[in-house]
Amino acid sequence: MLYDLHVHTTASDGIYSPSEVIDQAEELGLSGLAITDHDTVSGLKEAHDYADKYKKNLLVIPGIEMNTELYENEIHILGYYFNTEDSDLLNRLKEIKQARTERALKMIHRLHTMGMIISFEQVQKIAQGDLIARPHIAQALQDKGYVFSIKEAFEKFIGKGKPAYVPRYKFLPGEAIELIKNAGGISSLAHPGLIKDQSLILEVIKMGIDGLEVYYPEHNIYQENEYITISKRNNILITGGSDFHGTGSEDSIKKLGCRGIKKSLMDELIHYYLTRS
Repeated sequence: MLYDLHVHTTASDGIYSPSEVIDQAEELGLSGLAITDHDTVSGLKEAHDYADKYKKNLLVIPGIEMNTELYENEIHILGYYFNTEDSDLLNRLKEIKQARTERALKMIHRLHTMGMIISFEQVQKIAQGDLIARPHIAQALQDKGYVFSIKEAFEKFIGKGKPAYVPRYKFLPGEAIELIKNAGGISSLAHPGLIKDQSLILEVIKMGIDGLEVYYPEHNIYQENEYITISKRNNILITGGSDFHGTGSEDSIKKLGCRGIKKSLMDELIHYYLTRS
């Protein structure tokens, strides 16, 4: 039994709709999954409604991945089992959505000054869902023939420090952890192995995070063992997931269900949630 606790859909920067992801999870024989779109909960209703109607044996967990930054390091915070109608959380997500839109408009303008003409409407169409992210801009550049791949778009134009890059909105991990906690949820530090300054893992743990995403496609066995030790030493949960975005995306190597947690760890997570609620 495997539970993939890190899955994206068209509500953020995934390729497949929530319903399509659930179909794939069932076909793969997963016991459950968490829809964890970036800074939005807009795909969760479709996911739950579809699963309740057609996939009654598949556990679908409400989730989110919140993009934060600490000392110029990207820190992503996963949230599970929170109240998806919590007003403070929804208001903050609304602010983030507006900030993302303004950032996209500024980047598109910078690309225009460089002779790369893409429209905001084109990017919106690519995005499909509630949120606009840099991969959508990169896809628009590729569609217009300005780059050969999304990776090239980031490396040459919209990656950090590149000519069309615009800094992200300011959002600290402590705020994300607090929002999830106040909404009754559980927080976990996403893909700690990707954090440049590894000392920040312990700093985020001190902020009150509930878990650590130990099992992740880009973690090697040595990292997994280290993060298991850190989790046990700090008495926090162990989570895991594929970070699935969809076949054909830049993250297509992260296959649905290629990483996750077994039933024993899922039971621990559920027990923690129920006893803390």
